[in-house]
Amino acid sequence: MAAQKFSYRAPLLKISYFRNTNATSLLHLRRSSSSRVLSLLNVTRYSACSGQEYSSSSKRRSRGPVMAGKKSEGEKQGDGKYKHTIDLPKTAFGLRANSVVREPEIQKLWDENQVFERVTSRNTGGSFVLHDGPPYANGDLHMGHALNKILKDIINRYKLLQNFQVSYVPGWDCHGLPIELKVLQSLDQDARKELTPLKLRAKAAKFAKSTVKNQLAAFKRYGIWADWEKPYLTLDPEYEAAQIEVFGKMALQGYIYRGRKPVHWSPSSRTALAEAELEYPEGHVSKSMYAIFKLVSGTTSCKLLEDFLPNLGLAIWTTTPWTIPANAAVAVNSKLQYAVVEVHSNSVETIASSANKEKQIGRILKENDNLHLIVGLDLVPTLEAKWGVKLTVKATVTGAELENCRYVHPVESRECPVIIGGDYITTESGTGLVHTAPGHGQEDYVTGLKYGLPVISPVDDEGKFTEEAGQFNGLDVLGNGNIAVIECLDENLSMIMVEQYNHKYPYDWRTKKPTIFRATEQWFASVEGFRKTAMDSISQVTWIPSQAENRISAMTSSRSDWCISRQRTWGVPIPVFYHVESKEPLMNGETIDHIKSIISQKGSDAWWYMKVEELLPEKYRDQASSYVKGTDTMDVWFDSGSSWAAVLGKRSGLSYPADLYLEGTDQHRGWFQSSLLTSIAANGKAPYRGVITHGFVLDEKGFKMSKSVGNVVDPRIVIEGGKGQKEGFGADVLRLWVSSVDYSGDVMIGNTVLRQMSDIYRKLRGTLRFLLGNLHDWKVDYAVPYSELPMIDQYTLFQLENVVKNIKESYDKYQFFKIFQIIQRFVVVDLSSFYLDVAKDRLYVGGTTSSTRRSCQTVLAAQLLSVSRVLSPILPHLAEDVWQNLPFTFTTAEGHVANFVFESGWPVSNERHLAFPEDDVVFWGKILELRNEVNKLLEVARTQKLIGSSLEAKAYLYASDDDLVSRLVSLCSSDNEADTLHRIFLTSQVEILRTIDDVKENDISCTGEYLIDDKSKAWIGVSRADGSKCERCWNFSPEVGSYDDHPSLCSRCHCVVSHPIPALAAAS
Repeated sequence: MAAQKFSYRAPLLKISYFRNTNATSLLHLRRSSSSRVLSLLNVTRYSACSGQEYSSSSKRRSRGPVMAGKKSEGEKQGDGKYKHTIDLPKTAFGLRANSVVREPEIQKLWDENQVFERVTSRNTGGSFVLHDGPPYANGDLHMGHALNKILKDIINRYKLLQNFQVSYVPGWDCHGLPIELKVLQSLDQDARKELTPLKLRAKAAKFAKSTVKNQLAAFKRYGIWADWEKPYLTLDPEYEAAQIEVFGKMALQGYIYRGRKPVHWSPSSRTALAEAELEYPEGHVSKSMYAIFKLVSGTTSCKLLEDFLPNLGLAIWTTTPWTIPANAAVAVNSKLQYAVVEVHSNSVETIASSANKEKQIGRILKENDNLHLIVGLDLVPTLEAKWGVKLTVKATVTGAELENCRYVHPVESRECPVIIGGDYITTESGTGLVHTAPGHGQEDYVTGLKYGLPVISPVDDEGKFTEEAGQFNGLDVLGNGNIAVIECLDENLSMIMVEQYNHKYPYDWRTKKPTIFRATEQWFASVEGFRKTAMDSISQVTWIPSQAENRISAMTSSRSDWCISRQRTWGVPIPVFYHVESKEPLMNGETIDHIKSIISQKGSDAWWYMKVEELLPEKYRDQASSYVKGTDTMDVWFDSGSSWAAVLGKRSGLSYPADLYLEGTDQHRGWFQSSLLTSIAANGKAPYRGVITHGFVLDEKGFKMSKSVGNVVDPRIVIEGGKGQKEGFGADVLRLWVSSVDYSGDVMIGNTVLRQMSDIYRKLRGTLRFLLGNLHDWKVDYAVPYSELPMIDQYTLFQLENVVKNIKESYDKYQFFKIFQIIQRFVVVDLSSFYLDVAKDRLYVGGTTSSTRRSCQTVLAAQLLSVSRVLSPILPHLAEDVWQNLPFTFTTAEGHVANFVFESGWPVSNERHLAFPEDDVVFWGKILELRNEVNKLLEVARTQKLIGSSLEAKAYLYASDDDLVSRLVSLCSSDNEADTLHRIFLTSQVEILRTIDDVKENDISCTGEYLIDDKSKAWIGVSRADGSKCERCWNFSPEVGSYDDHPSLCSRCHCVVSHPIPALAAAS
């Protein structure tokens, strides 16, 4: 760290130079070079002459006509008789983006010139296919859509610059319940009654196509490049036919079967649901019940239970009391210890009369004086506290010994067995015994298969009890039916207690209403048949972030068979016929191929309007009267999961497997998985080589967006403005935000974040405008050979080359937030705050055709061409706007004139620029830090009214490092003015001192000291500059007044004005 002083010697402080190897650093320089010096800007400093503290954030004032900031009072930049000799920037490129108008103009320019198609067809580096996951065509786009599509577009545009032939076909998921519900919601009751399946399908198709049109326009406004003229829609006949083909391949390999199994069922939608169609909102409360199933017989291996009969019961716990009528067994864990406990219920009145209204105590605890129960031994203390009773352990048995004991069903008189369940039976909650209803639970079903238990499911499509449920017939299982079952058990002295239970429960993601598990006849895909192949293929895919592999592996390894049938109208039909009498299905290779050929020509509507004899192959037509068409449609995840076959496998220019899939993290159980399962089942390989997942978009406080809360950030309003946002930020600001976030987790957005992005965008635009403006008279022939460039220019090209190199590495790793950090630091710190700040002097007043100006323009041209191109995947509108304002023509290495930025390709690596000597890298790191320290001392001098502009100052330097002093002296006396220290420090003079022993504090009154590398002492002083102020460049010089023809000019300006330098010869 460092301290400055005024009129006294400051204490010696330390500074050490170090290499920044952080992943987000600007340069990632070579192993032993010094990239930056430790910044002292965050240190508070004191001025001895006033005793006042000042902040390091103080802004430097402008320094003469070379700065575009503040001027001295009464002076205006460019005023005076020499203003015509100043080379000020000139460009039509506006400082304001005017994005709402300009971006659509640029997009129109791209479309009219078919830039995407031209670049793709011209590229020779092989193909790149990012396969688009289809969004639902059922509403307006939200910020999640914007994040997803912009990420894809950044990747595609980068691949274009890398000479790949990019094929990107956008898609839409057009079938399924979301769209069907939208149609039904738009109709009144009378219209719904008259709605036939074909009319509903026509309205759904119309709605979907209309939504696709609107969403397509919105995606294009984001600046997304795609094959918009030929997107894929899952309702297209050719797509539906390809889906039928995938289904057929799976069926013929034995992976498709029909069975009666419990599935997630939505009473509100009246259809089966897949796991991916569920959500688990917070705050769901169920009525959980502890109940007793009366034991009637033991087993020969467990005769001790007979001592407690007939007053012995099995204690169970359930959060779905409505499933009790379907009970077929009680399951125990063979490895657990169970206890026979005596219930002492004399304290029940206390809990029953308490203020706890959430608990309801059963009659059996109040009326039965001789009650014994079987519960998990480890749960005895917990159940005592829960029920408010004393439980005395009378005996213990193992779960294995309880197998085949018999009990009486609590509602009906039939006997049921005790069976051995799986590891899902624990003592973490409940009683250690599980009420088993194979018709209402997956684990119950699997356990029931081992024992041949009946699959009872007395519930209809609306979620109401059927006649099979007896006294509960017609009651809603999630409402009054649940209450009726509880009351029935209480009357039968089988209910111990009921209480409210807050837990996660599956809801229909479309209707936002709870679902149930219900056994129905459905079509399934047997995942077990190809699970191992699927697991093996997962390990061959590149997953970004890497932990995504663990997630999809866990989901795939543990998932049950896939229920692929839906009881809806709007979808692709399952191509099956049923025998009228036997109900046996007819589905084979011939029938599936015939239906596929019909659908490919007429679309899936044909299934509804064609007769059975027309849908059957010719050999079966004489049996048509014996068959009826199936009415089930396919799960929409089967629709979208077949896109690899319908799109990648059918479209020219595409390839299968795709290079990349990119969607939200929820698609591990959705599109990623359905695509994987169908592709593995049909072809034995994954449909993708790489998969990228991104998180969800939250508001800027980290909360989920909700219309009811009012925290939704609409991408359309962000871009165009409206609803409290006066002006739109434009698509590029939104894209800049996308690049700034680490999308591997959830990301946040809001007005504050967007304003920050807008400020950064303005700085980027301002820098690019400066580069354009100072190249207004530039031609490629003016380029100065690298060997003739000043050292500061060579160092700057070294920095630029490293920036481009590291940005490329970040693009290749899909780490766009690192690009955002690199480019922001490079533009704001290395360019604006240093190089461009220093360059203004030679650009504006160095002479139009001087070697120093031309060498600087050589660097500016390299910076402009590189920065605009590396930014173009993220900010394509800004980059194209720059390109259309280039004052010179750019020709690629292949000899093509790049009329558009994406025709220019990625910047070609320049190894000579990267070969900037290691010692020089370290030296320039020290120069930059010296400059920072000089600036701090100049601020002290300015605060004390010693100087105004920095050009009024003279800087003094002393260092104990002889090598450093020698190099500093050489800079001060450099033949190339651009490398002189006073130009780098933006002072009028710099003097290197060999010793400071004889320095008089009255002459150099503002000083400071610090250490370099903990050993080399450095000292800085500032005084008023010598001489008078030059009228043209505002530098101070003793030579001002020496020239009769121009008495107010310094020697440099006199030379420029009196003897204009001829234009330089063309240089390679």
